[in-house]
Amino acid sequence: MPTDAKRPLQLNDLGQLRHFLSLDGLSRELLTEILDTADSFLEVGARAVKKVPLLRGKTVCNVFFENSTRTRTTFELAAQRLSADVISLNVSTSSTSKGETLTDTLRNLEAMAADMFVVRHSDSGAAHFIAEHVSPNVAVINGGDGRHGHPTQGMLDMLTIRRHKGDFEKLSVAIVGDILHSRVARSDMLALKTLGCPDIRVIAPRTLLPVGLEEQYGVKVYTDANEGLKDVDVVIMLRLQRERMAGGLLPSEGEFFKLYGLTQKRLKLAKPDAIVMHPGPINRGVEIDSAVADGEQSVILNQVTYGIAIRMAVLSMAMSGQNAQRQLEQEDAQ
Repeated sequence: MPTDAKRPLQLNDLGQLRHFLSLDGLSRELLTEILDTADSFLEVGARAVKKVPLLRGKTVCNVFFENSTRTRTTFELAAQRLSADVISLNVSTSSTSKGETLTDTLRNLEAMAADMFVVRHSDSGAAHFIAEHVSPNVAVINGGDGRHGHPTQGMLDMLTIRRHKGDFEKLSVAIVGDILHSRVARSDMLALKTLGCPDIRVIAPRTLLPVGLEEQYGVKVYTDANEGLKDVDVVIMLRLQRERMAGGLLPSEGEFFKLYGLTQKRLKLAKPDAIVMHPGPINRGVEIDSAVADGEQSVILNQVTYGIAIRMAVLSMAMSGQNAQRQLEQEDAQ
């Protein structure tokens, strides 16, 4: 049995999820288990009573140091459908504005006897920091941290692709937009690579491309959108953050849309049955034309539905992994 020093922070001694902080380092088998578990939870959303008792008696605390209505709401729904008690805190407008440190906030939350923290923070690595310092019996889920990652968004994107396109090993997937600042892009690239996608393309102006993408993620980089979109099965458009315009990284929204925006004409370069995705919120007329966002090939609203199932899967698997680890430690102590 591995020691704590050798075991990845996210996993217990049995290799099960204990926290969910990043897709980096997780096996193909574990990602597939998350997808399969989420598939089984999709049926719950179609019931008259949308609940299962897996987390009954547990308390899930959504700790959002950064606003995100969609992510927070889907985590709340996921926890409620698992029969957990849910507390949601917008910490950005409370404790931190009073000078409370991240560690202080953590200790106060632990005093509430929460079993799980869902953390969203503007600093990369914040969820890892909390997982390293939290009580051993508390599971930590990363709801997005800085530019680092957004693992549940990455997995809901994978569930969307799998349900609409099937086997990853036969697909060409294009990720288009602000790759440099996007935690979603990083999580998507990691997940696609792990799940065996042979053709991962990133499309962006040079000013919005990180250095070393090809080597780190095994992707193909395109600065010409028309070339990059040719014959792809999946198009993932990223939100262009308007605050980046002031940094001189882009000349204008209009220029970006002209060169990289997904229009009906540009979409025709992809395969006829290609699907269109977007993590939201959408900037219509900047990243994507309304006719495409609302068109027959768009699965953007499906992503929201699948997001609840993925978050149910992650919450339930992490809590199960925590319980299994606690049982192992109790047996070892006897």
